[in-house]
Amino acid sequence: MAADRRGKAETLALRRRLISDSCRLFFPEDPIKIVRGQGQYLYDEQGAEYLDCINNVAHVGHCHPLVVQAAHGQNRVLNTNSRYLHDNIVDYAQRLAETLPEKLCVFYFLNSGSEANDLALRLARQYTEHWDVVVLDHAYHGHLSSLIDISPYKFRDLDGQKEWVHVAPLPDTYRGLYREDHPDPAGAYASEVKRVVNSVQEKGRKIAAFFVESLPSVAGQIILPAGYFPEVAEHVRRAGGLFIADEIQVGFGRVGKHFWAFQLQGEDFVPDIVTMGKSIGNGHPVACVATTQAVARAFEATGVEYFNTFGGSPVSCAVGLAVLDVLAKEQLQAHAASVGSVLMGLLGQQKAKHPIIGDVRGVGLFIGVDLIKDTATRTPATEEANYVVSRLKENYILLSTDGPGRNVLKFKPPMCFSVDNARHVVAKMDTILTDMEEKVRSCETLRLRP
Repeated sequence: MAADRRGKAETLALRRRLISDSCRLFFPEDPIKIVRGQGQYLYDEQGAEYLDCINNVAHVGHCHPLVVQAAHGQNRVLNTNSRYLHDNIVDYAQRLAETLPEKLCVFYFLNSGSEANDLALRLARQYTEHWDVVVLDHAYHGHLSSLIDISPYKFRDLDGQKEWVHVAPLPDTYRGLYREDHPDPAGAYASEVKRVVNSVQEKGRKIAAFFVESLPSVAGQIILPAGYFPEVAEHVRRAGGLFIADEIQVGFGRVGKHFWAFQLQGEDFVPDIVTMGKSIGNGHPVACVATTQAVARAFEATGVEYFNTFGGSPVSCAVGLAVLDVLAKEQLQAHAASVGSVLMGLLGQQKAKHPIIGDVRGVGLFIGVDLIKDTATRTPATEEANYVVSRLKENYILLSTDGPGRNVLKFKPPMCFSVDNARHVVAKMDTILTDMEEKVRSCETLRLRP
């Protein structure tokens, strides 16, 4: 095609003319033109191969042949809406139900994580007949207006906090109110949620839901203290609210130990609503909401139909089924656990070697490396993190930053990411950090000379 022969500069010029600057590029000073993907690799227009360490959407690998085949095969036969009977949608719901606690047995299919979270909010409000929502600081739940309103990561730069939104402290045991030396960080942070709920009730307002990412991502790849969710759920449910677990970034085996990240909080813990997106379709627009019979019946009692034109289509469900098949066939959940363990170990060695690494945290293939300016204040090393990401790109490794200080290197690669990939990335990081330290020492030596 003509577009395949278009040079990078021409593509960039067209993008700048036709696409809003709000739709940002990675590496805006020198963006990459990606024309092909396979497994954990992306390829530019010159054929250069990049190791993708951040694309959790391509969950089982870019362009996985079984997923591509499933989409193509179903597209050749039928693709229509879910108002007709079709086996794919019920087969897919049944397969998802097998991965979840028995109580979560009613499913809605949609196109994006934002749609899923918006529906979860509607379900909670209809069931509880309450309106207010408690969220964690720095949270991000999607780009719809309803979700910007419950995303401190976004609303603080826009219209500010609505009166019905209540923000609890992020349970960050490295930077937060209660840190790694606290005897019970889960209980302490849960008590903060209780304090927020009590404050809401004192104002005569009522809680519809506590809305939380099972592992906060934009907030800096945060690993929540075990036991936090059950205690929070007790406080929220006592106030008449529901517990919504947003699994859009971290579900489908990414954490290794479990299929769902909320299960890290205990085998007996069950949210009232779970939302899914991104990895669920390996790049195809699929999303899902799972909830209880009681919540679904309350939503149905309005008599208003829930219809999503493309949600639950035969093609979308065929893709979703194929992703589940690949996860099982290639044992990618166990793979995430073993490779993630190796990567955590290698990064831990780097932490011991390089003082700029303040914290290495993660589970499975969800890992954050927190870069700091000094150990006493843990000041975010924002510029240094950006430098590392830029240097890695020069070495054909794609990584990015997250967290309020944009100083946390985030690892969320396709699940086929290998031990060799992990060793390769860490070796390059070691070289870059060593080079940075040598330059700093050279500058200090120059300053000390009379």
